[in-house]
Amino acid sequence: MKNIFKNKKIIVVGSTGFKGSWLCLWLSQKGAKVVGIGLQPEKGSIIFKSLKLEKDIKQYYLDITNFSKFNYIVKKEKPNLIFHLAAQSVVSYSYTKPLLTFNTNIIGSANILEACRINKVKNLIYITSDKCYLNKEYVRGYKESDELGGYDNYSSSKASAEIIFKSYYNSYFKKNKFLSTVTARAGNVIGGGDFKINRIVPDTIKALKNKKKLYLRSSSSTRPWQHVLEPLNGYMRLAELILNKKLKKNYIPNWNFGPDKKNCKTVIELVNFIIGEWKDKNKIKITKEKKSFKEAHLLSLNINKSKKELNWRPVLDFQNTIKFTVNWYKKFYKKENMKKFSLIQIKKFEKLKKKK
Repeated sequence: MKNIFKNKKIIVVGSTGFKGSWLCLWLSQKGAKVVGIGLQPEKGSIIFKSLKLEKDIKQYYLDITNFSKFNYIVKKEKPNLIFHLAAQSVVSYSYTKPLLTFNTNIIGSANILEACRINKVKNLIYITSDKCYLNKEYVRGYKESDELGGYDNYSSSKASAEIIFKSYYNSYFKKNKFLSTVTARAGNVIGGGDFKINRIVPDTIKALKNKKKLYLRSSSSTRPWQHVLEPLNGYMRLAELILNKKLKKNYIPNWNFGPDKKNCKTVIELVNFIIGEWKDKNKIKITKEKKSFKEAHLLSLNINKSKKELNWRPVLDFQNTIKFTVNWYKKFYKKENMKKFSLIQIKKFEKLKKKK
């Protein structure tokens, strides 16, 4: 397809977060007029600043639970498309800050749907999570048609966001001839620039850099690890097809984006791959941490629907996923130009994609 994003006005909700920042950079590189909406970067968060995004996009600092302010921006900017990625995304926070989690992930998401309805925004990519599925420890991987739900606050907030989407879709958006509002559910995303606490990759990188102990909660748990560019590539593929009116309304408007089965590794396997790629003679001590909350032991996604209907597929194998991730942090600690290096990684990813 030709570059459908050039000169399109696109709002990225959650622009200051990990995935949102990478998406803003990639869309800007493709010539889109990007408008960012997000909270001020948290203390310790470096990705938005490292990519120098304020020079490339129009940024509004805003909490999406404030409907009147969010609605005003959407009305003012008149976007061609909205990507919704804003969320309270740390599972452990959902136990210590349940109301914040529910307000952001449920009410905030409903605000986005309502603003799209009121302002007649034609196109919306609404991102939730693989945690939206009721986890029954399926080995086969969850399909888009599987039951939604959650045993914990984070999972239930994401399932609720999906249920609200379905309500809005059936009430207001289903009448269109082609799909224009869809949801995307991604697996465990890793990559350069994530410095959230209580996340395995940032915790491992910090332990390696500072030569300190690494505490693991669930070393034997298996997750569908994928580089951040993988789901973003899926979201952008959805956007291309939506903007070109290529998705007929008889398609179910939900898609999974995860890695191939061989990328599903245990936490300890992931950590050992990172340590090996870091290539430091000083070994860190790994200590088992007592779990203070429930986490699923096995979680994976079935991505056959995205492969068949979107002609999308994962690009990076597990080794390259780790290489892309570790190399970014190494460059960051060497104080290199991270915007330039991130664009190099995007171009490399796009070249590998063409070979698939």
